[in-house]
Amino acid sequence: MLNVKKKDKVLVLYGKDKGKKGKILKVLPDKCKVIVEKVNFVKRHIKPNKRDSGGIYDKEAPIDISKVMLICPKCDRALRPKFDKLSDGKKVRVCRKCGEIIV
Repeated sequence: MLNVKKKDKVLVLYGKDKGKKGKILKVLPDKCKVIVEKVNFVKRHIKPNKRDSGGIYDKEAPIDISKVMLICPKCDRALRPKFDKLSDGKKVRVCRKCGEIIV
């Protein structure tokens, strides 16, 4: 089970965007990478076609999952969550700092 999921708020720990916070747009578990909103922009050259004029566009590139850390929605601090089982057997992420269940 991965520490982060789509729509989680994360903090970037390393690289050119160190210290930035953003929401996860996409998780690529087979490559152990995530795409974070407004982080790790790269330039892409697009050829013109019938509906687009083409040009150079910025887009988010994937970054390694080990370079991001989950932010608890309640206490707003970066953390590595612990995993607990509920009474019905469902596995959930729990904040180590405040004890809140992270959905």
